[in-house]
Parts: sequence; C-alpha cells; structure tokens
Amino acid sequence: MLSNTAAEYDAVINVCKGLFMKKTRDYGTAWRILRPSSITDQIFIKAQRIRTLEEKKVSKVGDDILGEYIGIVNYCVIALMQLECGNETPTELVPEHVERMFDAKVLDTKNLMFAKNHDYGEAWRDMRISSLTDLILMKILRVKQIEDNKGQTVASEGVAANYQDMLNYAVFALIKLDVK
Repeated sequence: MLSNTAAEYDAVINVCKGLFMKKTRDYGTAWRILRPSSITDQIFIKAQRIRTLEEKKVSKVGDDILGEYIGIVNYCVIALMQLECGNETPTELVPEHVERMFDAKVLDTKNLMFAKNHDYGEAWRDMRISSLTDLILMKILRVKQIEDNKGQTVASEGVAANYQDMLNYAVFALIKLDVK
C-alpha cells in the first residue's frame, strides 16, 4: 500500500508543482512579499471556500474544489519557503532556485507523511474529504493563534509542522478526488 501512496502522492505533487512553476514563470516570485499571516489567510480563504462548496454544492464563480486544494498545497509550500527565506532573501528568485526549494519542502513533508502513515496506518484513506477540509481549517486556526502570540508556544509544534500537516491533508484530499 505504501508504494501506491508514494506514487499517488508524487502524481498529485506533480500537478501542483506544474501549476506553481507556470505561475512562477508568469509572475515571478511576487509571493515573497507576503507576510506569514497573509499566507495563512490565503490558505484560510481557500479552505473556507471548499467547506462552503461542500455544504452548498453549487459554485457561482466556476472555480472547483480541486483547484482550491491545489492552491492550499502550493500556499503551504510557499509558507514553508518563506519561513526558510527570511527578510535577507531577495524578493525575486530565479525559477530554478524556487523549484529546488519547492522540491525540498515537499520531500520533507512527504517524509513526515510516511512517518505518520506508519503510526496511523493510513487512516486518512477511510476519512471523508469533508473531514480533511475541517482538519485544514483547524490547523489554520492554530497557526493564526501562534501568529497572534508572536510565535510563542507552550506545548505545540509550531507553524511549520502545521503547514506540513495542511499540505498533507490537501494531498490526501486530492488523492481521494483522483487528481493525476
């Protein structure tokens, strides 16, 4: 089962990365201007829209749930890259560098997924997609609280781990929605 998970995970990431790199070539790295809280809010908007579409079953602007989950994956990768870059990194980065950073963040997150799958036995496969959406929203609220506390935590794992969890939940949803 794990080898199937690896192939499914990679297929979803290839779709997400393909769109991300096309946008990088179109827009450059304009996302570098975003503060962490703005990235968190972008993820929130996408997850909230998914939840609304799940409940209302109708979209009035035509964008579908798949695109929103892809956006969550890519914004989570952006968040992880921003945490690494810091203020000293130039705003404009060459696409090849961005691609290497993207790949590194995804690989770290994929390795985390495999560790958790070992312990949880791929329980996500039996979950509803709506539960994955809710878990993403919960993680967003946790990140917002950590941001509001200026990064200070007492017992939590911090924002990077939450972004990685959200990224993995979005990948799981895309696997369940059969994105390739």
